[in-house]
Amino acid sequence: MTNTSQQYDQVIQSCKDVFLKKATDYGTAWRVLRTISIVDQIFIKAQRIRTIQQKGQQKIEEGVAAEFKGIINYAVIGLLQLQLPEEDEQELPLSLLEQLYDKEIAQTKQLMQDKNHDYGEAWRSMSQESFVDLILMKLQRIRQILDNNGKTLISEGIDANYQDIINYAVFALILL
Repeated sequence: MTNTSQQYDQVIQSCKDVFLKKATDYGTAWRVLRTISIVDQIFIKAQRIRTIQQKGQQKIEEGVAAEFKGIINYAVIGLLQLQLPEEDEQELPLSLLEQLYDKEIAQTKQLMQDKNHDYGEAWRSMSQESFVDLILMKLQRIRQILDNNGKTLISEGIDANYQDIINYAVFALILL
C-alpha cells in the first residue's frame, strides 16, 4: 500500500504542476463552466484515449498520459465547482487554488485507500481499456444525475463519480 500511496502522490504532483501552471497562464477561466461542460471536457479526453486504443495509432502528438492528466484535472475542477457558489469570485488566487486542489485530492486519495484496502489492489490487474470504459460509464452516470435534477434515490452523487474518475485515471497513469 505504501508503494501505491507514493505512486499516487507522484502522479498527482505531476497533474497539480500542470494545473497550477495553466492557472498561472489562464487564471480560473474554468469558473464559468457548468457541470455538463466539465463532463463533456472529460468525455472528449476519455473518448480520444479510447479511439487511440481502438485504432492503435494517433495523429496528434500529445499522448494518452497527457489526456489522463487532463481527466484528473477536469475532475478536480468539477469537484471545486460543486463547492464554490456561482456568485463567488470568478478569479481565485493561486495560493487558495492550490489549497482547494490539495483538499479535494486528499479526500479522493483517502477514498482510494479505503477501497484499495477492501478490493486488494485489484486495479493492478485491470486493462487500460477498462479504466477508460469505467470513466466513460461514470460520465454517463453524472449525465443521468443531472437529468434527474441532481437527485439520486440510492446511488452516489456527482462528487463521488468525479472522485472515482480521478482514481481510475491515476491508476491508469501508474500502470502506463
